[in-house]
Amino acid sequence: MENLLCEKGEMIEQTLLLDDSGTQKGGFRTLPFILGNAALTNAATSALTPNMILYLMNEYHMDMTTGSNIIYMWSAVTNIAPVVGAFMADSIVGRFQMIGLGSVVTLVGMFLFWLTSVIPQARPPPCVNSNNICRSAEMFQLFFLCFSLGIVAIGAGAVKSSSLAFGSDQLKREVYQDNTHLMERYFSWYYASYALSILVALTCLVYIQVNMGWALGYGAPVLLMLFSTLLIYLGTPFYVKLKPKSSLITGLFQVIVASYRNRCLKLLSRSEGIQYHQKKGSTVVLPSEKLRFLNKACIVQDPRLDLSPDGEAIDPWRLCTVDQVEELKALLKVVPIWLTGVVLSINISQNTFPVLQANTMDRHIGSSFEIPAASFGIFAVISAILWIVLYDYLILPIASKLTGKPAHFSTKERMGFGLFLSFLSVLVVAVVEGVRRSIAIKEGYLDDPEGVIPMSAMWLLPQNSLTGFAEALHAIGQNEFYISEFPRSMSSVAASLLGVGMGVGSLLASSIMSTIDDLTKGGGEESWVSSNINKGHYDYYYLVLAGFSLVNILCYIVCSKAYGPCKEEVMEEEKP
Repeated sequence: MENLLCEKGEMIEQTLLLDDSGTQKGGFRTLPFILGNAALTNAATSALTPNMILYLMNEYHMDMTTGSNIIYMWSAVTNIAPVVGAFMADSIVGRFQMIGLGSVVTLVGMFLFWLTSVIPQARPPPCVNSNNICRSAEMFQLFFLCFSLGIVAIGAGAVKSSSLAFGSDQLKREVYQDNTHLMERYFSWYYASYALSILVALTCLVYIQVNMGWALGYGAPVLLMLFSTLLIYLGTPFYVKLKPKSSLITGLFQVIVASYRNRCLKLLSRSEGIQYHQKKGSTVVLPSEKLRFLNKACIVQDPRLDLSPDGEAIDPWRLCTVDQVEELKALLKVVPIWLTGVVLSINISQNTFPVLQANTMDRHIGSSFEIPAASFGIFAVISAILWIVLYDYLILPIASKLTGKPAHFSTKERMGFGLFLSFLSVLVVAVVEGVRRSIAIKEGYLDDPEGVIPMSAMWLLPQNSLTGFAEALHAIGQNEFYISEFPRSMSSVAASLLGVGMGVGSLLASSIMSTIDDLTKGGGEESWVSSNINKGHYDYYYLVLAGFSLVNILCYIVCSKAYGPCKEEVMEEEKP
């Protein structure tokens, strides 16, 4: 990055903004503060997840289902919080204030969570080994644990909601608007730092937790979060801080409210002289005929009462623009396809059992080094990065050479293939777990869920690789699909849909696990999702997920055909 700053030094000096006191604002020099804050925050919060199920089961004496449900709920809040944060940043507090406040809140939450590992009274006493008696956590201890995790999720969501957009604010002025490759380079830096932070969390920070104890293991992320908070505020004199304005999300709700309030209006044909409220400078004159009931939101009933002298709506909650109506229609149109992505999110959310599974297998590389059980998720991250590189530099060139013309896979094709790979991944998990469980029982570990069996943990690589490939294919395809199908004004909504889908997927994953636990532990039988994974039947559990995934693929095919050709497919057909 330093070399790039030197190469672009002269241009940067020419394009920095000045405030009233003559202080230079914006430019590439602000990015180390913004990217550093985002990367450190992500590394700190990501380090809490991998070993969390072991922490809850060993220190809080929770069973598998209860611990997993807490993690699912926490994940849901973590993924949905950025949407709320983006709304508040855009319309109320501003992006810098949202990042700064979010960093402080995250730091407080992580400090409180760290206290659970150093204060004995914050968690239940250790089990009495002679009688295997374990006391459950008291109400206050559970409240303190969940409160700290909730604060972390809200704060991290606030940071994540605005970091990418705040960085682009520093470049969207004067000459930067004419150099799109600079913006693309910034996006590359952002996602590269994001991936690097996850790798650090899954390797270094997880290693500290496993080998140096919970106090140091959860103390290190607190220090990272402290540096992250200091870093974002150190760059305060240099930032461009745009004032908050009306949020697009607000506009979408205004359409819903206005269409309901105008529900008594009769919809006539376009030829009968209906006046629609248009946004100044917009090329959209008339609303589309799909979802016509929403068109009531943009009908001008009486110009003298509905419109101000400058042509704006007097009450935006009763009269909206045609653009607002079409934006909501575009969002509703993609909902069926979005829902199919939620099922994939359910599969991706299964990050508790794989840790327990790996913990019972031989994880040694050589005679001395042992991979931490929680670090096997790194292979999914590496696979995702590998797929991105192979797709651009190997798969597309080979396909182009074989077909004799530039090859391109549509966003819907990539999303569909991602769903198929996700189906294969849970199917592989079921098969590998069936083999692992058989070996564990054969070796006499039926009552010892922590006993290490003579089976290499490298058997877990295929399922992690398939998960990484599936997530990369579907997530990138989904983002591109939304961005290409939505109006440009909806880019923020397009970026939020994936996170909301992950949050909903976590909630559904919690519901599925609880339901299967209730259905399978009746009559004195061991639950499929038992804390003793050798007595449970996680192979059956993952077969259920595979069944959901297979049905989901069929639903996706139906929804994809019902959606019709997307814009990129239309453009491809129009090419000579």
